[in-house]
Amino acid sequence: TAAKEAGLDSIPGTAAEILDDEVRWVLTKGKLPTATWLEVIRTAHEVGLRSSSTMMYGHVDQPRHWLGHFRTLARLQQETGGLTEFVTLPFIHTNAPVYLAGIARPGPTDRDNRAVTAMARLLLHPHVTNIQTSWVKLGTEGAAEMLRSGANDLGGTLMEETISRMAGSSYGSYRSIQDLKAIADLAGRPSRPRTTLYGEVPAERVAAATASDGHLPDLLPVLPS
Repeated sequence: TAAKEAGLDSIPGTAAEILDDEVRWVLTKGKLPTATWLEVIRTAHEVGLRSSSTMMYGHVDQPRHWLGHFRTLARLQQETGGLTEFVTLPFIHTNAPVYLAGIARPGPTDRDNRAVTAMARLLLHPHVTNIQTSWVKLGTEGAAEMLRSGANDLGGTLMEETISRMAGSSYGSYRSIQDLKAIADLAGRPSRPRTTLYGEVPAERVAAATASDGHLPDLLPVLPS
């Protein structure tokens, strides 16, 4: 509550990985059990904060774990209504310790990516209506394909991203607004800027971001309409 009173409106719903302790034990050795993750997010929602939600897949998980994850998030959203979006996070294996130890598989297949995105759209509806794909992990072509598979959100232009890059992603850590519009165009989708909570962006902010586009990284996410 102190953070909210100081001006905080939302938190990231990261570290969800797979909301199944069988999988989480392999990935984190029990550092953050499913019940604890849910308690943190539920508490945030109860004090009026909103959050995203995520799933990292393509390591030691199986489709049954994806299904359980989606069902858990749907129940949480029915209870609190505090989730703003669901973000698909394909596992980047190249430098990941769990892969180098021979435990995890080398990330999801293209078919897995399409399946997870489509499952998210179908199984979270109508509770979570924004499904975000990750251009940082999938690149331009991959992100466009996910927009055709059920995603409606490209996330942000970003200023700096280290987690995926350190894990071995080669798609960079910044895209201009025009770059993101080009991804939406490639998928045949219109696009528009949004705020963190999926509101309309004030015209002056759009103008300022457009003026600096390609010169100074800005923070306006782009949401295909």
